[in-house]
Amino acid sequence: MIPLETLRRLYDYNYWARDRQFEACRTLTEEQFLRPLGSSFSSVRDTLAHLVAVEWVWHERWRSRSPRAVPWPHDFPTVAAVEERWRGVERDVRDFLAQLSEEQLAGQLSYVNFAGAPCAYPLWQAMVHLVNHQTYHRGQVNTLLRQLGAKAAPLDLLLAADAGLLG
Repeated sequence: MIPLETLRRLYDYNYWARDRQFEACRTLTEEQFLRPLGSSFSSVRDTLAHLVAVEWVWHERWRSRSPRAVPWPHDFPTVAAVEERWRGVERDVRDFLAQLSEEQLAGQLSYVNFAGAPCAYPLWQAMVHLVNHQTYHRGQVNTLLRQLGAKAAPLDLLLAADAGLLG
């Protein structure tokens, strides 16, 4: 199991990297933000919308709720719209992390997935999974930014450590 304080640091990193990526995405025009580029998710907007939606879904599952749908990408016409929604999700996740105990972290998370199937994992694994998922798709956003001729944000964990984020 991962120690709770280490998990909290990973989430600090997750939001640090997200904010750096938002800075890079704010340089895009609306057309660039929405332009289909043929990645896992069509555009920068669709990829960012996926990231915030997935984080919301996992938070709901941690709170013993199993959502049956996610927000649609068209709910986020601008970088600012994605960012606004994500700030609320971040507050909820950070509140959850602040109240979480080592015992709860070691406990079982049970939920129903979108296909209606019951699932169960140790909570710590699901929480690490989310950080890993976000890192994977942030890499895709950086690739999309480069394809659009924009500068991608450096997001390495060690850069966050150099910035004093990880203690």
